[in-house]
Amino acid sequence: MLPRHGITMRAVVFQGPEEPMEIEDVDRPEPDTDGIVVETEACGVCRSDWHAWKGDWDWIGLMMQPGLVFGHEPVGTVVEVGDDVERIREGDRVTNPFNTSDGTCVHCRAGRANICERSVPMGFLDFQQGAYAEEYPVRVADQNAIKVPDGLDSVDVAGLGCRFATAFHGVAHKVDVDPGDWVAVHGCGGVGLSVIHVADALGANVIGVDLNREALDKAEELGAVEVVKADEVKDVPQQVKGFTASSRGVEVSVDALGIAETCRNSVNSLMAGGQHLQIGLTTSEEGGEVSLPVDTIVQDEREFYGSYGMPPHEYDEMFRMIDHGTIDPGRIVTETIPLEEVPEKVAAFGDYDNVGIPVCNEF
Repeated sequence: MLPRHGITMRAVVFQGPEEPMEIEDVDRPEPDTDGIVVETEACGVCRSDWHAWKGDWDWIGLMMQPGLVFGHEPVGTVVEVGDDVERIREGDRVTNPFNTSDGTCVHCRAGRANICERSVPMGFLDFQQGAYAEEYPVRVADQNAIKVPDGLDSVDVAGLGCRFATAFHGVAHKVDVDPGDWVAVHGCGGVGLSVIHVADALGANVIGVDLNREALDKAEELGAVEVVKADEVKDVPQQVKGFTASSRGVEVSVDALGIAETCRNSVNSLMAGGQHLQIGLTTSEEGGEVSLPVDTIVQDEREFYGSYGMPPHEYDEMFRMIDHGTIDPGRIVTETIPLEEVPEKVAAFGDYDNVGIPVCNEF
């Protein structure tokens, strides 16, 4: 192949909080000795990018600087490989977790690489640029690059990026969802719809809660047996509990949005001994803090879990379920867009009217 160093590529570039992002020519990435460079085939457009664009998350140590390239739900073909990489070759089709890990810390060695002590979130730091670009780098490729099975469509693979993967990890591995259980999902955006789809695949009775009628229609399409339009009821938790036996509440409830109201509604929808799963990250209004009914949590022995991404080894499990037709992340992808439309699409997440997962597939 021809030398690529010094050649530029097109990318969506962050200009500063709430400033319109721009399409610019930037230097193509070069791999670290343990990294790879991937030609982008598709990349999911995620609400997390909206949080970053807004300037959220300084309370967890992320302060995005102008010049960053966002995009953390990618798939593509490897075009360059660092000298120390052993498992990945040029021509491989790969994806990767959004929160890349080093493979050596105590959590990585315990199979929990998604909470690696030296985790680097893709697209939010200048030494791990994202995939709203013609090419993107992946650090520690033997640890983080996931080979994509033959026959999987690039748009579908982008659809299983951070939202679907986090939902899968949370529902399948963090909480206990058994056939016949009731599961409430508060917020039916991309990650909420992913939770609904996975929970339905595991045999649960799923309740979708949202303000957006189109999102609730999509929730029903993906397996929700009941839906609640939150602005049409006085008491969301009571409405959710009313669907369950003796109105005692759900076994599992998920906040897939991350605002104070949905978090509290989720906890208050639980039966005694139920499990709350927090997937949505907060906005600047909450600043990472939400008040909760602690005494009720204690008296009822309700449990509170978080789900952050997915460790690399769980991808094989997810791919097997896709191969068997048990889950299909492509069903949650609702539109495909070119690179030029990414800035507007990211900014539009603030309107809270997006349905499903948009994917950029034209670079």
